[in-house]
Formats: sequence, C-alpha cells, structure tokens
Amino acid sequence: MSLEIERKFLVKGSFQHLAVKNVRIRQAYLSVDRERTIRLRIAGEKAMLTIKSDPPAGSFTRMEWEFELSVGDAEEIMNICIPGKIHKTRYYVPCGKFTYEVDVFHDKNEGLIIAEIELSAESEVFEKPEWLGEEVTDNPAYYNVNLIK
Repeated sequence: MSLEIERKFLVKGSFQHLAVKNVRIRQAYLSVDRERTIRLRIAGEKAMLTIKSDPPAGSFTRMEWEFELSVGDAEEIMNICIPGKIHKTRYYVPCGKFTYEVDVFHDKNEGLIIAEIELSAESEVFEKPEWLGEEVTDNPAYYNVNLIK
C-alpha cells in the first residue's frame, strides 16, 4: 500500500510544447462506492488495476494499491466494468522538481483539461506554472470516477 497525495487544477493555457512525452489512456471502473474505487487503466502498452480509498474529511491523501496486469486481461475485464469509459491523452510536463500529469479528455469530456501533481506531503510547496488555472482538488465533479457519468 502507498499513499497518494495529489492536487488537481484546471488548465488555462498552452502546455503541450513543454511536455516530455504523452500517452493515450482508456480507463473504466469496477467499483465506485463512496469509500473506495477500483479502476482499470490501459495506458499505451501497460495495464493497471488500482484500488483507492476515499480521503478522510479535510484531507486529500488517500490509500492506493496498484497491480500491473496484461493488456489482454485488461481488455477482457473492461467488458464487465461499470458502463462508461474515460478516454484521454496524458502529457508529462516537468516543472521544478516535479512533473505535472496533464490530462486532455476526449469523447464526452472533450475540452476538459486537468493537471495533477503528486506530492510527498500535503504541505509540500510546489511551483505553479502560468498555464495552471483554478484548483479543483476538493471538487468531486473533477474526479475521474465522476467523469464517466
């Protein structure tokens, strides 16, 4: 088990020219109840099953377990996931000692762009580039699990 300490922001400017790589992602969910989510993700040639706890009130730290599986198995499991899939392109954008993961959503979420940064502590200081917009860390409307609806 590991801890995920993540902040989320809307994106208001151009960032693609700063990216060092990008990958197409498809993801779906096996469970989306209040206390946990179980996500299946295929990113390029890699597939992961991820279990996340709900963060405690007033916090954005959650428990997280990740398990790698074959893309073939992930494709099969996608067929039994909850209806609705997320399609996005993830860009990796270095900024200071961190790398922002910037997701450009496709299909029914077309036009939505969210940047995430993973920290080692909730109080950790990080650089906010000029293309970063409003913080939406605490807004459930921007959780990937809610974007399948």
